Amino acid sequence: MRAVALLRRARDHLGQRGPFLLFMGVGKVCFGAGMIAEPPVLDGLGLLTRFAPLHCWALVWIVAGVATFACAWLRFGRDRFGFLAASVPPSFWAFAYLWAAVIGDYARGLWIFLWYITSHCGVIWCASRVAPLTRRRKRPGAGRRPG
Repeated sequence: MRAVALLRRARDHLGQRGPFLLFMGVGKVCFGAGMIAEPPVLDGLGLLTRFAPLHCWALVWIVAGVATFACAWLRFGRDRFGFLAASVPPSFWAFAYLWAAVIGDYARGLWIFLWYITSHCGVIWCASRVAPLTRRRKRPGAGRRPG
C-alpha cells in the first residue's frame, strides 16, 4: 500500500506535463551516453564537429537530459526551462543537417532536418503548450440532499 501511495503522490506532483519531461530527460541522457559508448557516423554533422568533438556534443545531450528530468518535478510555469533544455540538442542536430544539405555535403540532410524538427522539436514545443488540468473543488455541503 505504501508503494501505491508513493506512486500516486509522485504522479500528482508531476502533473500534466511532468511525465513528458521525465521521459524526454531519460531519453536524452541515454542518447548522449550512447554517443560516448559508440560514436555514430559523422555524416552531416560537420558543422557541429567544427566547434567541438562529438563527445562534447554527447555531454550537451546528457546535461540537457538531466535538466529536462529535473524540471519534470517543478510546478507548471517553472518547468519551462525543461522544455527549452529538451529542445536545444535536437535543434542543433537539425540545423547541422540542414546546413550539410544546403552546402551539398550531405544530400540526406534535409530529410533528417525535417525529422528532427517535427518528431523531436515539434513534439517538445507542442507539449510545452499543454496547460495543466484544473480540478474543480467541491464546495462544502455540495452534493448533499436537502432534507
